[in-house]
Amino acid sequence: MKFFIDTANLEEIKTCASYGFLDGVTTNPSLMAKEGISDQRERIKAICGLTDGPVSAEVLATEAPDMIKEAKELAAIAPNVAVKLPLTMPGLTATKALADDDVAVNLTLVFTPLQALLAAKAGAAFVSPFVGRLDDIGSDGMAMVGDIISIYTEYAFETEIIVASVRSPQHVLKAALMGADICTIPFSVIGQLAAHPLTDKGLAAFLADHRKVAEKPAAH
Repeated sequence: MKFFIDTANLEEIKTCASYGFLDGVTTNPSLMAKEGISDQRERIKAICGLTDGPVSAEVLATEAPDMIKEAKELAAIAPNVAVKLPLTMPGLTATKALADDDVAVNLTLVFTPLQALLAAKAGAAFVSPFVGRLDDIGSDGMAMVGDIISIYTEYAFETEIIVASVRSPQHVLKAALMGADICTIPFSVIGQLAAHPLTDKGLAAFLADHRKVAEKPAAH
């Protein structure tokens, strides 16, 4: 399973890259706003310079012709840009047109397996089911991912599944066990993946034992 980081913060991306498992980046208007960015294009260019993997840049247009125009402008920033469109009927229309022009599309704000089926049939390179937001309203976000995997496997769709709106390491674990292609993870959750109290306790014990020997007076 590939690891993307879900952020528009350059330092977070650099840190994640230093860990050796950065496969791509996803952004959205809310993440851009969090960084105080009103024009995302320069930030997308900077992000693309930090990873060779796909970098999702989201359009703000809501009608198909405007989406297509904006998407092509975003795709021109760097060869690894994947354009994010919302899963709406105009978004599907734009996806078909862009896919025909070999523009990689990430259809986002997906909340049902049927939406994901439409995304694949329209030619999306990626689909982003939002698991955390479904959990927030009492639904089972990971069950949706399982259904999408079943549908895509049955019909051999090549669209890659990006598990998005990740809230915890459990989402990442379940995505990996299910066989999802990608999980896009907030920086705060990435830090939790390597953490375990027994690791900390064991390390402290190893160091304490070493100090006991190191501080022991040498025998004469």
